[in-house]
Order: sequence, then structure tokens, then C-alpha cells
Amino acid sequence: MTMPIPGSEVFSSRPVDPDELARSLPSALAVHTVGQEQIDALDPLTYEVVRHRLWSVTDEMGEALKRMSGSPIVTDANDFDFAISDELGQEVQVGLYNTMLVGAVDLAIYWTLRNRADNPGIEAGDMFLCNDPWVGGGLHQNDVIVYQPVFHDGKLFAWTSAVAHQPDLGGVGLGSFSPAAQDVFSESLPTPPVKVVRGGQLQRDVADLWVRRSRVPMLVGLDLRAKIGANNVGAERLAALVEQYGADTVKAVMKRMMSDAESRLKDKLAALPDGSWTATGYQDQSHEGDRGLHRITVRTTKTADRLTFDFTGTDPQAGVINCTYAGMRGGVMLALLPILAHDIPWSAGGLMRCFDLVTEEGTLNNATFPAAVGRGPIGPAWLTGSLIAECLSQMLDRDLELGKNVQATCCGTWDTAVIAGLDERGEQPAPFLSIMMEPMAGGYGARPHADGVDTGGLLGIPMGRVPDVEMTEFMYPVLALWRREVRDSGGPGRHRGGLGASIALTPHGTSIPMGLVLASAGKAVAQNAGLCGGHPGNSGLDVVARNSRIAELLAAGRLPSELDEISDTLEPGQNYVSSHLAPGEVFAMTWQGGGGYGDPLTRDPAAVLRDLREQKITPAAAAEVYGVVAADGAVDPDATRAERDRLRDGRRARSRIVGRTRGRADLTSARRIDDNLAEVGDTIVCVHCAEILGDTGGGSPLALAVYDGPPTDAGPQIIAVAADYVDAPVVFRQYSCPSCWTALSSAVVPADHPDHATTLGRLTVTTG
Repeated sequence: MTMPIPGSEVFSSRPVDPDELARSLPSALAVHTVGQEQIDALDPLTYEVVRHRLWSVTDEMGEALKRMSGSPIVTDANDFDFAISDELGQEVQVGLYNTMLVGAVDLAIYWTLRNRADNPGIEAGDMFLCNDPWVGGGLHQNDVIVYQPVFHDGKLFAWTSAVAHQPDLGGVGLGSFSPAAQDVFSESLPTPPVKVVRGGQLQRDVADLWVRRSRVPMLVGLDLRAKIGANNVGAERLAALVEQYGADTVKAVMKRMMSDAESRLKDKLAALPDGSWTATGYQDQSHEGDRGLHRITVRTTKTADRLTFDFTGTDPQAGVINCTYAGMRGGVMLALLPILAHDIPWSAGGLMRCFDLVTEEGTLNNATFPAAVGRGPIGPAWLTGSLIAECLSQMLDRDLELGKNVQATCCGTWDTAVIAGLDERGEQPAPFLSIMMEPMAGGYGARPHADGVDTGGLLGIPMGRVPDVEMTEFMYPVLALWRREVRDSGGPGRHRGGLGASIALTPHGTSIPMGLVLASAGKAVAQNAGLCGGHPGNSGLDVVARNSRIAELLAAGRLPSELDEISDTLEPGQNYVSSHLAPGEVFAMTWQGGGGYGDPLTRDPAAVLRDLREQKITPAAAAEVYGVVAADGAVDPDATRAERDRLRDGRRARSRIVGRTRGRADLTSARRIDDNLAEVGDTIVCVHCAEILGDTGGGSPLALAVYDGPPTDAGPQIIAVAADYVDAPVVFRQYSCPSCWTALSSAVVPADHPDHATTLGRLTVTTG
């Protein structure tokens, strides 16, 4: 008898060939499928009716979970998702909740079919539970999936699944976030698929073992039952659908849904020019005490109707900032679904046939066991998605119609803050734990035709919500001093990035310090990048006000609105730290807005004036970043023109020139690259002044003006000091046209960030 070694290949999952998987199943597990002739025989009306019924099943599963769960993570933030999969686990229909989870659900089912079909078996009435990121289902251990096989006439017909983030599943850190972790054994331990329901009966021993690990067992136990209930709803609705239309018809619709999604995405890709686009991003700090920068890089190549995402060159796994293969795949889906498939039904099993992943094991977004991966979805997977979105936006920006879906990076990270302690407001003191969900109100990135949405949400959770601040005060012993949008937090640009926001809390109703765990990124190096010269959005910032005056202020009937009113001892929170918050102290969190699109000096002055009136930006930003002069509530056109000329002269004076321009081109036959660049023949030209900057072949660098300066040169949205977090120098890097001085690319990056002027990188494509 051989025993699998934990952490070996048996506990890893990859996409599989459906035919090969079907052949590998034991003969005792009969599966239901249909042939191509049955799929082709579907009439259009039946197809649409059944397709929409399948959609309604996932929607009803979501409502069932929300009604049964007591966790604000589910009921308020919508950090969960669902899927209906075919007999082999391919996702037929997914929910509009946390779309990153779409990249992991099928992996867990593939693994289960390979490793559980013989022992303990897969039978009617079973449900499996899993929180192992190396297997799939979720992106880190707090993502817990419950999934069930659905049988018809003794054959495996489909799978339903429900996955949601759990507030705490043990480990060293509160909320299972362990800032100092160096491996998974300091975190919540992963549980490979285990049968939690057998023959329709909850296995009490498994359920007790499961909730025992948590600091909030009642919530975890309730969520377990809520997921079981949601799966029951899904199975009942599927059975009714099969009863009405027949198993073969329903299965034919499921298969066609995936094929249709695949063909529609391939048609869209085939209509675009071939090319390659590169993006590189960073996570600042890898664990408590670290002061390094850690790189994820991707080269996206489109050939005919297929995409390849190549992550070669990504840094090795480190500290807590890793994700497994499932997390990397989830990051890809985070970007692909809204940017490329917004107008295609999200039949993810078909969409995922359209791309390949090239990756090295043991790296930040393909970590091997036993790496710490608790930060996975809100760290490396999120950054992976942002970089993919950057590449896809550059690809689509070449086409005016498809370019409507181009978007600068949205809120670049999840700013995690966990508080826990003793609630003394009731008759009996009671422990509490809360993951602050306010960063759900992130700013959206700007588009070529519109500003980003202020506090609009997160790209990966389309239906996410922030909690009601009064409910937060009701449920936990805290008092909110403010929760508001932050001026200037959206990245400046021709179109402005959406604003981020901040919240300030102080303990209220407890006499002892509460624990505070912070886990985030994007303080030293921007993770909410702009596009086409647009500046990044704001840096994140967490601050604890020690030795505060809050008690005296409140006693005097005064509600403070700024931290400097509260204390002279403001302690910036590191990216990863275990700390505390004592009564009389204040914790303030500022999370990120979206990146800008286009040079801020090309923004309509009337739009800048409107932003001033609506307090979206400060007067300093209007003058120093946008070059707009306003007096008596109106724009001064002459003064604005002069100020913008002065700012362009400043770019000329501070920049070094790389390469040589080649004179002016005739733009009559120009083919768009993005907002600033176009192709004319085999040359790349600036569309604003028609200056020829280089050739399309990449044989020589573009002619560019390059500037490296302090990060604050990006604008007042850079509120964190990079040196507080990392040792490496960080700069505001801007590339401009050396003729008209329009900004072509603007970023806050490490000083050794790849030199796009040499590599061409994000500024050019290779055309087919």
C-alpha cells in the first residue's frame, strides 16, 4: 500500500483534457453526456429558455446563501460565488459575485474526479468540502468551497458549487492572516476535499472538526450549512429543469453554452491585430519585517484567435505574498471576464479554452507547497489580474470600438485590516472578530471616453458592497469618526481615475486593547497604474493615532475630521504587521482609487472645474497636475494655456532624451495604437504632433523624453512615503514625446523598473 506524501504532486491541480479525464474515470462511476449531433439539433428557442433557466439557478443559489449566512462578508460584501458545471467539472454558468473564484472551482472538481472517485467514491447525496488552494476551489485557505455531484438516472450529470470567504479558520494571525508567516503551517491549514455530506446527511464528525479550528465557530458553522443549503437549491432546480426538458436537452444546452462562449471570444480575438504586450508590477514587502520589492511580470501574446500569458521572469515565492496556480488563473479571469467577455455569457468552461498559461513553479503566482498563501487572492492573484488587464487594455486600445472596454487599473489591492477583541457592551463580555470590508468601495480606472467611477467597487466583484457603517458600530465595539471619499485619490489624466476613500475608527464599548492585523500592498509602489500617460491613483495608507485626544474631543462635543486634530503621534502601519488598537486610539485606513487615462494636461478644463466644485480634487492638484487656473468659479482660458505651456516646458527642462526623432509624418493613413501613438507605415508617430518616434519592428528604441523624480511628482495622491516601507529607491517615471511633450506613460515604480524606452515594452506591439 502506498501513501501519498503531503505536498507532493497528488495535492496539485491543473486543467485537464476532458476526453482524457472521462477515460480515466472508474467504470463504476457512470457519467451522462451527449454527442455533437444532439447539440446541433437544439432549436434556438429551447436553447435560450434553458440557458436563462440555468442562469437563474445560480442567482437563486446566491440568494439562498445570503439569506442563511450570518457573516457580513457574504451578506454585505458579496465575497462569494457559485457555479454549475457539467459532469466533468467544466464551468457552464458562474455568478456575478467574486469572479476570481471562477478560475479555481473547476480545478477542485477535476482533482476530486481523479482522486476521490474510487475512494471514498462519488455518489448521489454527497457533498465535498475543500479549502486547499493547491487543489483548487478557492484561492487561499479562507475560501471554502462546498460542491456536490448531481446524478440523474444513476449517472453523474452535473456539479453545483458554493464558495465563500470565511472570517477565520485558525492559524497564528487574526482572521487567519499571519503577517510574519514563512510557510503555510503558520496559517490556516489547507484541507483537501473531504466528504462533508454523505447520502444527504451532514457528517457531524467532519463538521465539528471543521468549525473547531476557528475563532468564530458559530459563523463558520452557519456558513457551512448555508453552502449546503445553496447546493440543495441548485440540485433541486436542476432536477426540475431536467424533468421539464429532458436530461439530453439540458446537457446539450450546457455543452453549447461553453462552445458558444468559446467561439464568440475567439471571433473577437481574431478581429484584432496580432501582437505582444508586457506589464510588470510589484508587491512591496513580503512579510512582517521585510523591506524588499517583489516582481510579477507577464507578456501577453495574441496570435490569431488565441492568447498566451507568459509569466516567465516572475520573482520566486516569498513570505506571505504568494498564490497557487489556482490564484494565478483566478487573476487572469478577474481581467478577462469584464474586459474581453463583458458581452459574452460567462460560460467560463468555454472562455478558458481560449488562452494558455506559461509559468514557472515556485514563483509568486505559482507557489509550491508549503508556501504561505493566505494573502493569495488579495495580493499576487489581484496583481496578476491588474497586469493582465493592463495588457488587454493596450491590445483593445488599437480598435476604436473594442477600445470602449479599455480601462486603467482599478483599485490596485485589497487593504486588509482585521480587528478582534472583547465586546463589553452586553450583559456578558463576548469575543469578536471583524475583517473590515470598507475597501470594497475602491475606485474604478479611467477609460478613453470617461472618468472612472468614484468608490464604484472592485473589478473582480461586480456586485460587491460596503457594509452599513451603522451596522458595523452595532455589531462591533467601535465608533466610526468618518467614512468618506478622499479628494485627489483618483489618478490624474485626460480622464480621471475614480476616487478611493478612507475610514477612521476608535474603540467604543471595550476597556482592553483589541488586536489589529494589517496586510496590504501598494504603499511604496503604485498598483493602480494609469494608461497612456495617465498617472497612477493614490497610494494606500494605514495610520494608528497613538496618544490621541479623541476622548477629550468627543467629551467637548467635537467630531474630528483630520488625523492631525486627533494626535501628534501618527504611526504609519506597515504593509504586514500584527499590532494593537487601545481604547482612546484611532485607526485610519485609506484605500485606493483607480488610475487615470491620458495626459492630465489634455483634460478638459471644464471637467477640472467641475471636479473642483464637487471636491473631487484640491486646488493644488488643479493647478500643479492639470495646469488649470480658475478664479471666481470660472476657468481663465489664457492663464490655463500659459500654465500648461509652463508645465510642458518643465518636462523639457527635467527630461533626458533617448533615441532620435525622424521628422513629421502624414497622419492620413495612421492606424491607432492608443490615445497618443499611431502606426504610419512601419513607423510609430505621436498623434498630437505627428513626430516620428521610431519604427514598429523594435530594432531601435523609441525617441522619448524620460524623467525620473520623486514619487510625489505624480501628484498629491501619493500620500505614503516609500522609504517608510522599502529600501529600494522608488521614482515617478514619465515618458513624453520629445517634440510636443505630451506624456505617453506615467508610473510610480522602482528605479530599476524595466526601461521601456529600450525594450519598447508597453509602448509598442509586434504586428502580424
